[in-house]
Amino acid sequence: MTRIKICGLYRPEDIQSVNQARPDWCGFIVNFPKSHRSLTPEQVRELRRDLYAGIIPVGVFVDQPVDTVAALLNDGTVSIAQLHGQEDGAYIAALRAAAPGHPVWKAFKIRSAADLETVNNSPASLVVLDNSCGTGETFDWTLARGVTRPYLLAGGLTPENIPQAIAQLHPWGLDISSGVETDGKKDFDKIQAAAAAARKD
Repeated sequence: MTRIKICGLYRPEDIQSVNQARPDWCGFIVNFPKSHRSLTPEQVRELRRDLYAGIIPVGVFVDQPVDTVAALLNDGTVSIAQLHGQEDGAYIAALRAAAPGHPVWKAFKIRSAADLETVNNSPASLVVLDNSCGTGETFDWTLARGVTRPYLLAGGLTPENIPQAIAQLHPWGLDISSGVETDGKKDFDKIQAAAAAARKD
């Protein structure tokens, strides 16, 4: 069974949808105003209160200060940090020192085979293969065959193409956001369908 993360929750309705779908993780985008899904730490904590205990909350960050990310890990607002900016190995090491025991995931934009060396050598706990930040488009999936470590597949995933992604790549997990939305808002039926598709394998 392929693991699944539903990312970009920002409304109470979104929490109710994932509580029924029971993905492995859900994601909250923190302090990134370029995204309409961005939340303040206080808003994340408010939504987090109603999250089913079996779903692991992930904070999604773009070039945030280490102290900001560590604080949300250490106070239990999120359990995992997923980094989508220019964070390097030194940043990851500093975050681990500031928030020991918490997984640190790093997302990478996959454009060519040249990107794979950085992915394979990343000190992150887990890597996320993406097309870009929130474009909702897939990258060339054949490139993922050059990744030598477990990864989350992201970018352009929908309930319709999840079976193909699993059959073709056998990813460790899936990270889905815009593919389970309608008009920029999370869609209950699409979330349920995505979770069901991931669990059919």
